[in-house]
Amino acid sequence: MSTPADDSGLVIGPDGLARPVWASVDPLLQTYYDTEWGMPVRDEQGLFERLSLEAFQSGLSWATILRKREAFREAFAGFDADTVAAFDDADRCRLMADAGIVRNRAKIDAAITNARATVELRDHAEGDLARLIWSFRPERTPEPATLTDVPTQSPESLALAKALKRHGFTFVGPTTMYALMEAVGIVDTHLLGSHRRGSSEVW
Repeated sequence: MSTPADDSGLVIGPDGLARPVWASVDPLLQTYYDTEWGMPVRDEQGLFERLSLEAFQSGLSWATILRKREAFREAFAGFDADTVAAFDDADRCRLMADAGIVRNRAKIDAAITNARATVELRDHAEGDLARLIWSFRPERTPEPATLTDVPTQSPESLALAKALKRHGFTFVGPTTMYALMEAVGIVDTHLLGSHRRGSSEVW
């Protein structure tokens, strides 16, 4: 039996481990929190997937996206940027008819646009997608004691959003980019009392 959330927003689970409320109710979210969220992702394909899923999540719950994740991977060729960059109108129609994913025309178009931008970025002086995104790692990470202490954006996420937009990416606003930075370990926003705090070994 879980212990109700304390003033920090942490819940002690039946296993005795402290997690934030959002990761304490849904088993899918708990597994994601315990094994993946906040762990470093440093490869192009992995970051293109996270970038795409964060865009699809806009206005929806993350649990919705996680439940559809395997369908997204199948629909978008495992998020291989070269393959998605070559998607045409027939692919757009296929994706809009796929009930397994989020059928939003603007978000589907953004994934294809961002795949093309990812491919083009390889020849740029700033390097590939992974190098560009990780170049915005801050000098310090937040140290939130409570959920209300967790930022929703930062100067670095604003700068990252601007840099990506300059390279032709869409659906990459500063709040979405901060969520990406949290998810892939660029910042550690695990609460100080969480059993996952510091698990990325980046901070």
